[in-house]
Amino acid sequence: MKTPELESLLLEKFGYPEFLPGQRTAIELLLEGRSVATVFPTGGGKSLCYQLPSLLFEGLTLVVSPLIALMKDQIDALSKRGIAAARLDSTLDADGFREVMDAVRNQRLRLLYVAPERFNNERFRTSIQDISIACFAVDEAHCISEWGHSFRPDYLKLAEFARICGAERVLALTATATPEVLGDICRLFEIAPDCAVRTPFYRGNLTLLTQPVTPEKRDALLLERIQARAPGPTIVYVTLQRTAEEVAKLLQRAAIPARAYHAGLRDEVRSEVQDGFMASDEAVVVATIAFGMGIDKSNIRSVYHYNLPKSLENYAQEVGRAGRDGEPSVCEMLVCPEDLNTLENFAYGDTPSRQSVDQLVQFIFSEEEHFDVSLFELSALCDIRPLVLRTLLTYLELDGFLEGGTPFYSSYKFKTLVNSEEILAGFEGERREFLANVFQRAAPGRLWFSLDAAEVASELGCERDRIVRALDYLHEKNLLEVKAAGVRNRYRRRRVPDSLATLAENLFDRMVAREGREIERLQQVLAWTSAQGCLTSALGEHFGEPLEEPCGHCSGCLGSREPPRVREPSSVEVKESLWSDIENVRCQHPDVLGDARALARWLCGVGSPRLTRAKLTRHELYGALAHLSFEDVLRRSSAS
Repeated sequence: MKTPELESLLLEKFGYPEFLPGQRTAIELLLEGRSVATVFPTGGGKSLCYQLPSLLFEGLTLVVSPLIALMKDQIDALSKRGIAAARLDSTLDADGFREVMDAVRNQRLRLLYVAPERFNNERFRTSIQDISIACFAVDEAHCISEWGHSFRPDYLKLAEFARICGAERVLALTATATPEVLGDICRLFEIAPDCAVRTPFYRGNLTLLTQPVTPEKRDALLLERIQARAPGPTIVYVTLQRTAEEVAKLLQRAAIPARAYHAGLRDEVRSEVQDGFMASDEAVVVATIAFGMGIDKSNIRSVYHYNLPKSLENYAQEVGRAGRDGEPSVCEMLVCPEDLNTLENFAYGDTPSRQSVDQLVQFIFSEEEHFDVSLFELSALCDIRPLVLRTLLTYLELDGFLEGGTPFYSSYKFKTLVNSEEILAGFEGERREFLANVFQRAAPGRLWFSLDAAEVASELGCERDRIVRALDYLHEKNLLEVKAAGVRNRYRRRRVPDSLATLAENLFDRMVAREGREIERLQQVLAWTSAQGCLTSALGEHFGEPLEEPCGHCSGCLGSREPPRVREPSSVEVKESLWSDIENVRCQHPDVLGDARALARWLCGVGSPRLTRAKLTRHELYGALAHLSFEDVLRRSSAS
């Protein structure tokens, strides 16, 4: 399609007179049938790169997005423009799922939005593989890279699935990618280097400020800043859910219209807070880091970091939500080095003990060649957090020890929406007999029948998939309401290591190295806040794009910075009476707290599956040493 025609479509469907930098280049490459990677700053118009060409493709544009909020906002906007789009997420009921999949099969949708985890849904994977996918668009694509700030093993599966489903082209999108991460994205999604489109990082309307502060003075300083500046949509980022609630109440007492937003709130409350923020010109949201991803609000005037961000990548994403309308906006970080304890504990808490990794390896290689497992149960068995467990299993796949298969549900429940005899009357011969046998083997409940698909398939001498397809078909025809539960992941063991102990050691070392990278990212944040000269240029340099000239309006350029505060060393003195109490609990729970790292996690208030199961997260000593650094507590735990 010629450029003038693209611009006509841009104006007609999206109301924009011209493309933003990089958009037209990316779209033209996609229309040529090539896969593309884009690195645009937050607010740089990444979504248009798949939304506009979706109107020109023959097949479906499948958009993988990590947040329901992003899907909801984009679909609402597309619907207003007359563009058919839908989403599959956890908020949909059975009728909603059926309606969306029916629209997909009948080619009534241009775009379908799903979360990465949707590909763990056996029914979805089976359904979508028969659909012609013109473009496989992956938002937050930096999550595919281990070198990125938020690696997610589910993203590695996306590259594989894009190939399996025969996607004609891939579009990988991110706002934050160092050169190393961009190289990973291109390699894993098989994108040619000349199809990586990067636009300038710098946005001149954002003023980046840093202000050293003590924990005791932080509340007053935040209140002072918000009251001194003109009212406008504002986000205050915090680390913990508890902090979000406390700071929101602080601002409310000062007659500032603030609301808390975090994962601990009910879905309807989060939606209410988000909708209120979108509709207001003065609302303030005090939020953990999830808020803002995909929020298409152009006039956010202020972004405050009450707590330190987890990384410079996180920081760049979060401040990038301000001033998308091009008007001046202020982004201020209240630099409190004491925040590092909490942030470091998140990183340390994700690293399992060597004992846990040993247990995982022993389990994997004691199974048959083909096996399936509940990751929830395996997480509890080995005391490894679910996301970390998936990461370790992904490592074993990448290293050629395992091959992952399609996850499946171990059990199904169904409720007949019409009489079963009426259902069977719609079929003849072998198909009728097959369905009758399935119904006979379903265990009746008060309202629902339940069955183990694998067990019934074995009894009937058929493939398990046939039973799943039959239930799905009846569900789609509105004859049954079907619920699936108990996700189990299939694996095939491809080879056995020469030494299980060596493999476990290598996996543990890999996790410790990841831990080290997370800690290094935290140190990069502190180093940046105290960097000499232009802060904006120093941030751009992290992403491979230093400014040619100082920005002239950050704390470094304005000369307004106070000397950085140094993290005060915490006293590692622990009263012997307290440590005696700790040792008593450890002796009572040797299987849970015997390992030094497990004990350190407990004392620093970092949960784990085994701690939760043993109810030790409710113990009065849980988090008793959270004021100390994890490394200090780990050394003390190892020495006892």
